[in-house]
Amino acid sequence: MESSLLTAVVLPLALFLVMLGMGLGLKLDDFTRVLVYPRAVIVGLAAQLVLLPLVGFGLASLLPLSPELAVGLLIIAACPGGPTSNLVTYLARGHVALSITLTAISSLITVFTIPLVVNLAMGMFMGETMALRLPFGATVLQIAVITMLPVGLGMGLHHSYPALAIRLERRVKWVALGFLGLIIAGLLVQERANVLAFFAQVGWATLTLNVTTMACGYLIATLARLDRPSTTAITVEVGLQNGTLAIAVASAPTLLNQPNLAVPAAIYSLLMFATGGIFATWAGRGTLRV
Repeated sequence: MESSLLTAVVLPLALFLVMLGMGLGLKLDDFTRVLVYPRAVIVGLAAQLVLLPLVGFGLASLLPLSPELAVGLLIIAACPGGPTSNLVTYLARGHVALSITLTAISSLITVFTIPLVVNLAMGMFMGETMALRLPFGATVLQIAVITMLPVGLGMGLHHSYPALAIRLERRVKWVALGFLGLIIAGLLVQERANVLAFFAQVGWATLTLNVTTMACGYLIATLARLDRPSTTAITVEVGLQNGTLAIAVASAPTLLNQPNLAVPAAIYSLLMFATGGIFATWAGRGTLRV
């Protein structure tokens, strides 16, 4: 599966609008508290950058996967949460400022860690390595445009026109849920010719990775005695990976240029919207306990 109009244009545009809406409900104090009390950030980053690859290598070694699918699974594990995890955290009534902070920091760091994890995986499972280097400037720009810029615009509107921002913010959740449904439907239609074969190959493995990492995120946040919103944010950040980035790493001509390695990421991108939506519904009702 390669990037298409849906994943390259529609999804980023939808996430930009949703992130703008999130910013309407945020203030600078929300981010200041995250930096003044950084325990949640440290716990989240440790889980994303250390625990995720370890879980990925463990599952890839234990599950009966072909070498290509095992590497594809590790590519997903090497790409921690993107803007989608911010969206699900918002829908689940988690700590949105913490989620955005983790996404921003981890995305910058993974410019360097993704090549390490992917090359180790290719050497371990395929017996080969290659020079893989993510474009730092382009990656940072993508993160800024989709995440930081719209949140900043929303926060600016909240500061200047608080009453208007509050009215708009109340409607964002429904817009976000609508986008989730449209994205899932669009991906299913787009891949209708291959989706059953892809699921048969690696659906169970990607679902196992998704559910296992969400459970690990919840467990490590609980052991760290974080509050419910922070626990929700870390559960989502650790459990939902950046499927779009994983597809790009596997299939882009300037990176690995091996579309067969993108099959796990393609299926994962479908499953994470479903599991993320289920978790958001459950946690958003106040069911999640710490």
